[in-house]
Amino acid sequence: MSDGTAVGRAARQPLVAGIAAALALLTLVAVAVLWLTSDRSEGTTDTGTPKDTSAEAGFARDMSVHHQQAVEMSFIVRDRTGDDEVRRLAFDIASTQATQSGMLQGWLDMWGLDKTSEDPPMTWMKNGMEGMDHGSMKGMDGGAYKPHDGSLMPGMATNTQLDELRKAKGKAAEVLYLKLMTAHHKGGVEMAKGAVELVKDPTEKHLATTMVQGQQSEIQLMADMLKARGASS
Repeated sequence: MSDGTAVGRAARQPLVAGIAAALALLTLVAVAVLWLTSDRSEGTTDTGTPKDTSAEAGFARDMSVHHQQAVEMSFIVRDRTGDDEVRRLAFDIASTQATQSGMLQGWLDMWGLDKTSEDPPMTWMKNGMEGMDHGSMKGMDGGAYKPHDGSLMPGMATNTQLDELRKAKGKAAEVLYLKLMTAHHKGGVEMAKGAVELVKDPTEKHLATTMVQGQQSEIQLMADMLKARGASS
């Protein structure tokens, strides 16, 4: 690496850090405004905040973890292929899910709740589904998901699959990423649909709704990208 390149990178680091900090601050401000102006009359404590065992808290915790893996996979594939289309998709997914994760974590902070829980993943969905028999909940079995090999929730890749992605290169990495992310999105959609049904906080319900819509659209996009590479999901 030349001295000029090193100096250039060093000069950009403070700028990148500043932009990241500004985005984080703007996200927290947006979270505060949205939450404080919404109606949260149900499923809350006497102070108007969701309880530690609520669907709001459970979804925020679990989807944050779920999103973090999507961001991780997107950074991995970025370094395993030079394909502009896949790298662009990976950037979009990483940016969107990092922002959404920040919002969920911000809500937990505002509610004065821990970002982690001693309860197993998906407990909020399992508890919420008990006693519910209406049609919109049919087919949602996220509460019965059994974690294995690092896959904690529906759609999450296993540690073995992540290792395979890290070793893959070029078209093989693209296809594996698209397959893993399709499964990841399908699991995320299931969780978000559960939140739409169980969460009372209107702001969080709205976010869950946008997750369903956005990820379903990307699932179709990835199906087309896989087809173009001679593969299927």
